[in-house]
Amino acid sequence: MANMSDDPLVTTRRSLHALAERVISPLRVQATGNEIALRVRPGGFGTPDLPDGSWVGTSGTDLVRSAADGGEARAAITSLRSAAQFVGLADEVAAALPDARLEVHAGAALVLADAWARGEEALETLIAGAATRDQPSEIHLWPEHFDLAIELGAEGERGTYGISPGDAEHEEPYAYVAPWTAPAETGPSTFWNAVGFTGAERPADDPDEIAAFFRAAARLLA
Repeated sequence: MANMSDDPLVTTRRSLHALAERVISPLRVQATGNEIALRVRPGGFGTPDLPDGSWVGTSGTDLVRSAADGGEARAAITSLRSAAQFVGLADEVAAALPDARLEVHAGAALVLADAWARGEEALETLIAGAATRDQPSEIHLWPEHFDLAIELGAEGERGTYGISPGDAEHEEPYAYVAPWTAPAETGPSTFWNAVGFTGAERPADDPDEIAAFFRAAARLLA
């Protein structure tokens, strides 16, 4: 995967995304039977607590395996196969994964971890101020898109509120709101200015500003 991009942030995002989708989330499925969602962890992301109280994930350029008693083991991220073996995926699953080296740059991993942490804080603020009718979902980091997101809003006003670590149209992390019902006016000069999807986007720089953006979107959708 070393030739995916010369940009450390893009390369790191793609490498960590592959870990989330092909190693960390499958480990949660293996432990629970069906749960795929992940969560923010210090310095990165990982599973929620597993049935035995342990969890696995990433912190910077390391894989982390945390036991229920607080004991912790770490290993440098090298390849999907070695990561799968380290976290405890079934042997046949691990053996089928590629052994090509993953590029994870320390500075870029920190940028992504900070974006998720700011996003989590902003989403918690949004949930705390939501009305019962808004029925906010839990905060999840979804392995398919690698976004940290919730769903919120009454019927006809509902949308997805989240933080993306970047994608094909965005090299850097950003906050976004994707309404379930398309707004009447969209485009670069409107509130609903997103590129690549119908919705709104803003820089993921400050949790207070992100929370204010989320609240503004919720008011417009209501």
